[in-house]
Amino acid sequence: MNPFLSCTWETWKKEYPSIQLASLPDKAFLYRQGDRCSSFFWIKNGIVKLSHLTKQGNELTLTLLKTGDIIGYLQVGDFTNQIMEENAQALGKVDFYRLEYIDFKKLITSQANLSWQILESVYAHKQQIERKLRAILTQSVEQRLIVMLLELAKLFGIRCMHGYALEISLTQQELADLVGASRPVISTIMNQFRNRGMLDYTREHICVNDTALSLIDPR
Repeated sequence: MNPFLSCTWETWKKEYPSIQLASLPDKAFLYRQGDRCSSFFWIKNGIVKLSHLTKQGNELTLTLLKTGDIIGYLQVGDFTNQIMEENAQALGKVDFYRLEYIDFKKLITSQANLSWQILESVYAHKQQIERKLRAILTQSVEQRLIVMLLELAKLFGIRCMHGYALEISLTQQELADLVGASRPVISTIMNQFRNRGMLDYTREHICVNDTALSLIDPR
């Protein structure tokens, strides 16, 4: 989804002066936890990891955002005083649009089609959070991991000879955070999956076999 193709860049800059098109290299931050930020970020290309740093110094991966997703707070009141509650970090190169609160509000109130796309994006993210909560309450860690691998394969995977190779590099701790489990448990299950031929992985890559995907997505 690239909403800024319908007009020239000069037109967008005239209507929304704060808009910027920028890029970040791998591991760079859009913002850090504790920063004050009144901007909205619209991902043009790439993947952004949202994470939270606990008081004990542990980093918890909350979710992964993709092309078309939006980061920001529609805060009532003093929007200039918003303190970010998480880190937003690029996984690989990320291109994004950045708008200040006032211009973003003007954009979504004047562009009906864009408003609908934003609503769809926000609703999809809400559903993702609710599915994760239900899964933690009702499913085993093994089931949750398979579901998460399927979701990651659909969002970030490319076809390979065995199934899908994930285009993103995730540690076992990041996978554990995404499914709501501990890293040792995820490590044990990943080894079991590999022994059963359901997936293969290295430090940098994960390949999800079609057999594993068919367990919950028989299509």
